[in-house]
Amino acid sequence: DRSTRQRKYLDTSLHVSSGNDDDSNQGSYEVTRNDDQTFKLAYRVVRPKSVSSLQAAPIVVLHGGPSVPSDYLYPLEQVIPYRSIIFYDQLGCGRSEEPKDASLYSIENAVVDLEGLLKKLGVRRFHLYGQSFGGILAYEYLKRQATTDSNEEKPDCLSVVLSSTPSDTEQVEDAADDLIRNLLKSGDVEIDDLEDTFRKEHQCRTPTMPLLLMNAYAHAGTTWRGTKAVADYVAKPPKLKDGSRLPSCMILRGEHDFVTPSCIETWKNEAMWGHSFIRVKELEGCSHHGLLEQPTLYGDTLESFMAEYD
Repeated sequence: DRSTRQRKYLDTSLHVSSGNDDDSNQGSYEVTRNDDQTFKLAYRVVRPKSVSSLQAAPIVVLHGGPSVPSDYLYPLEQVIPYRSIIFYDQLGCGRSEEPKDASLYSIENAVVDLEGLLKKLGVRRFHLYGQSFGGILAYEYLKRQATTDSNEEKPDCLSVVLSSTPSDTEQVEDAADDLIRNLLKSGDVEIDDLEDTFRKEHQCRTPTMPLLLMNAYAHAGTTWRGTKAVADYVAKPPKLKDGSRLPSCMILRGEHDFVTPSCIETWKNEAMWGHSFIRVKELEGCSHHGLLEQPTLYGDTLESFMAEYD
């Protein structure tokens, strides 16, 4: 039954990446909605002893979707082999609870959840990595940190990577539609093969769907899912106070990504960050899931960037 399958998933899927199973901590963190409802977020910290490292700060990983859990990003622990890496499943998917009330979900709530998780884990210095929708969440978190006054000391985000992250949901939907129309116009694709062909061209250019990506889709949420959940999102620049800025950033996408060059153009604007330290990188031969297509190249690209800001 479903509960048995879910228990098996909780017990085994954390280690599908073939990493060092003994060098990770797993736990849960309670988030609050409407002041009186609490739900559990599941997290996993790889190499927990290095969370406070002053030489190589940890990476906080934000998965996409919304509501496609972290499984497909677990290979990061292999291609970046010595940093602590913090994975968690956002509310509504994977090992975290999934309340069925759609009003409990929003980007703003997800930002607050992230703030609470960092506080619980005692993370003071870190690099932030967001893949697809996770990059939107990363950006909105950084905006809030930069524009909100607090009596508490804020954690120090040293750098941020937005990987295959569109700045406008409607724009990326239109771009994907154009790519689909181009496939059909080519005359080489039958309608029954369209979904698989699109996947192999623009989503994940591997002969078969990687197991970790299959696991993530199999345990994706259904209440707040996909681009329709954030249909109106358009990234807006922060209202920064004098002297404040967001961290240095890298905007990363694959050569064949359905997040096309036009979909990341806004991220290149200095007003979005409050500085000019914006690096744009296109991964040759990759599409939306470069980590699963060319893991070594992907890991080296991330590590070389983050190492500059440790």
